[in-house]
Amino acid sequence: MQYNSGAQLDPSQMGGGGGRRGGAVAVGGGASILVILVALVLGFDPGALLGAVSGAPAAPATPTSSDYAHCRTGADIAADPDCRYVAYTNSIQSYWQQALPGYEVTKTVTFNRAISTGCGQATADVGPFYCPADHLVYLDTSFFATQLPQLGAHGGDAAEAYVIAHEYGHHIQNLTGVMSKVQSGGQRTGASSPQVRLELQADCYAGVWLRYASGDPTGIITSVTQDDIDRAVDAAEVVGDDHIQRMSAGRVDSSQWTHGSSQMRKKWLSQGFTTGDPNQCNTFAAGALG
Repeated sequence: MQYNSGAQLDPSQMGGGGGRRGGAVAVGGGASILVILVALVLGFDPGALLGAVSGAPAAPATPTSSDYAHCRTGADIAADPDCRYVAYTNSIQSYWQQALPGYEVTKTVTFNRAISTGCGQATADVGPFYCPADHLVYLDTSFFATQLPQLGAHGGDAAEAYVIAHEYGHHIQNLTGVMSKVQSGGQRTGASSPQVRLELQADCYAGVWLRYASGDPTGIITSVTQDDIDRAVDAAEVVGDDHIQRMSAGRVDSSQWTHGSSQMRKKWLSQGFTTGDPNQCNTFAAGALG
């Protein structure tokens, strides 16, 4: 993934810090994978887990300060790689401002160790998530360096961008009312459950954005290569329910799926990228999941 050195970055779309205060906390071995599994089960609204972690209600985050104020142009990414998070966020939201009338610009809030959110208290173990209560995307950046590789992902900028674009897909679902409709039906699991359909749609939305980024040479991201797409697909596959179940429990139980299989996630990410059209991401349509 290549960046336009002359492109203007907007650090106001970021909140929190870049994980520089005190270093990242790594949770090793199987325990980390199990924590990721729980977090992925919760997906778009990790309130249940976050509340359990804190033991008490937490005040919503107030992301007014940012360690990214110096990230002003694409050239700053070479000087400070953490500025790439600004580039991802800006590019993703630039697309949705064009594609969705009335789109609400929000923030990616990075944190170190723990943070209070509108969904409860989050720790570094939870992984990236979107909180519908405060409309913010949360990210402990150590996830990309520690936990994602534990699942077998090859990593890279495109894999990171896919994960963040997926969380912004949940923001879209929150704005359009799709998320509240799914939530109102309770937490249901299974390969064709509304929960799985919600997650696959967010994957498709991430693919649509990748197509937009790859075709916009004057934008913040000037090039998305085949290797980038392969890395994004690889990341989608390793967070498939079947893959995580095999790693954590040694068996696959599709009745407990909340995000879809590796193949399903790959399919819908590819659907978004191939069509470049969010209208082709209707995972709730009859027969959409085969």
